[in-house]
Amino acid sequence: MRRGITATALVAALALAATACGSDDKSDGSSKSSGELSGTVTWWDTSTAGSEDKVFKKIAEGFEKEHPKVDVKYVNVPFGEAQNKFKNAAQSGSGAPDVIRSEVAWTPEFADLGYLAPLDGTPALQKADDFLKQAAASTKYNGKTYAVPQVIDSMGIFYNKKIFKEAGVEVPTTVAELKTVSKKIKDKTGKTGLYLRGDDAYWFLSFLYGEGGDLVDASTKSVTVDSPEGVKAMKVVKDLVDSGAAKTDATDGWENMQSSFKDGKVAMMINGPWAVADTYAGKEFQDKANLGVAPVPAGSTAQGAPQGGHNLAVYAGSKNLDASYAFVDYMTSTKTQAQVTKELNLLPTRTSAYSEEAVVDNEIVSFFQPVVETAVERPWIPETGSLFAPLITEYTKVLTGQTTPEKAAKATGDSYRKLLKGWK
Repeated sequence: MRRGITATALVAALALAATACGSDDKSDGSSKSSGELSGTVTWWDTSTAGSEDKVFKKIAEGFEKEHPKVDVKYVNVPFGEAQNKFKNAAQSGSGAPDVIRSEVAWTPEFADLGYLAPLDGTPALQKADDFLKQAAASTKYNGKTYAVPQVIDSMGIFYNKKIFKEAGVEVPTTVAELKTVSKKIKDKTGKTGLYLRGDDAYWFLSFLYGEGGDLVDASTKSVTVDSPEGVKAMKVVKDLVDSGAAKTDATDGWENMQSSFKDGKVAMMINGPWAVADTYAGKEFQDKANLGVAPVPAGSTAQGAPQGGHNLAVYAGSKNLDASYAFVDYMTSTKTQAQVTKELNLLPTRTSAYSEEAVVDNEIVSFFQPVVETAVERPWIPETGSLFAPLITEYTKVLTGQTTPEKAAKATGDSYRKLLKGWK
């Protein structure tokens, strides 16, 4: 993620211009005289290429079968590029999609910039009371709803049961136990205990929460990442690497983490339900029963994992709002969410979906559902999605020995105060 843009009169004007110009994609719109939808809906999907994307593309094709005059133009946009790419397209009024899969923290920012269409009272937002309260929270901004929750998630420890059995260890419940378990795994098998992703600060949040810290306190408009708790969390992750309990990499973290775990080179990784489909593709997990999932180990103060997920939002400048609204409704319906759970092990955002057979019988959902219910919410402010860029820089430096935890926390806090003008 990258630094955000503070809303100003200039940005507001550009947003209005973007709305007036509309999407770059040509569309005939919907036929209101006959009530039949038609035209093109361009959808930017940010799901994992090679696994999740195939499923979401297939589901989108199901919408086309129900509405044969609508052409869904599916585009898989790399997650790391999508936030800035959408803002640039919306600001210029050229090339923005009709619908975007928005990470939960992006939605308030896009709404603040004027790039999203309000969905209250539209066909996109059906049975709003059916959505999980914590999933719906990120879709609202200034009293309006700007997105519909698609999936909700959190994080846990994924572990290789065969390696654990060979080493004769149990799943660690605390960071202290994590170090002890990792040492036994190394001594018994020669393998590293944990792969700690070092190029994405989202993986740092569980350790931050575990020490009683947080990025900011929106209720008091205070920056808290550089508090003693934040410094301690930085020390915890540094110690995991320095002690040999964990290995890390400053680049290509996702690919290196996944391949190391799937090939049995490491015994554990911290990840979420979005990684299950890809993990099952690894040679170590041809027998799916070999994959274990447990809560993220607790720190010295608490056990906590971040609440994540994705929403579907409609671009305010779309030339085909009617079909876009219908597409969002289809992709977030109870039936579709159950299908997504069945094929990808992702958690639904609708309460009703948890009664569907595919969801009730899903072991991954059974584990992550209570984790999600107790997950730590991020502050739903426009700048939330931009808090990660400075943190990623300093977090990576700490893990690779380029700076100290104290300096990293201070540098991150200084960056936050520049971004959040007027905050303490």
